[in-house]
Order: sequence, then structure tokens, then C-alpha cells
Amino acid sequence: MKPLEQALKDYLLIRRRLGFRLREPGSLLRSFVAFLQAEEAPYITRELALRWATQPAKVQPATWAERLGMVRRFALWHSTIDPRTEIPPVGLLPHRYRRKPPHIYRRRD
Repeated sequence: MKPLEQALKDYLLIRRRLGFRLREPGSLLRSFVAFLQAEEAPYITRELALRWATQPAKVQPATWAERLGMVRRFALWHSTIDPRTEIPPVGLLPHRYRRKPPHIYRRRD
């Protein structure tokens, strides 16, 4: 098993033992680690994290920010193991999900 794969496995194990379910984040982070391996990156960089987070083109920017947040939390944890790890800064993709305003029906509707 490669170092980043093992690090992700350890990270998910620790977080799950702390009570987090991490179903979607777990699969997305596995996808991120596979992306890093395809890029032959030995460690996490801001540029690669940003490129992976913004890969799905037809999604809302809030989804990009959520994906980058998952990577940021993993990178923050992993930086204690590998000091070369670059942590994406907070606010790099500052979009949040905005709910559409509700439609108020009138009597004629």
C-alpha cells in the first residue's frame, strides 16, 4: 500500500472512531488520493487539491468548496506526518450553497 493510501486509511479510521460517519467524504478522499497517484505526486499540494476539487465542471461552486474543505481537513491531519504537505488556505473557494428563495403561493395560484 502506498503512503498516501495508508495515511487516508488511518485518517478515516481515526475519524470514524471519533464518531464521524464519513460515507461521502471517505469515497471522495479515496478519489483524491487516486488523483494524486495518477499525477505521480508524492505529497499533497495546494495546486493539485484545487485542481481536483474543481474537476466536476457542471456543479455549483459550493460543491467545489465542500470538496476542497474535505481535502483541507485531510491535508491538515497529514501535515503532521509529512511536513511537505501543503494545506489549502481557508477561503480559497469561498462559495456556500444558497437556497433558492421560496415561492409564496397566492390564492389564484
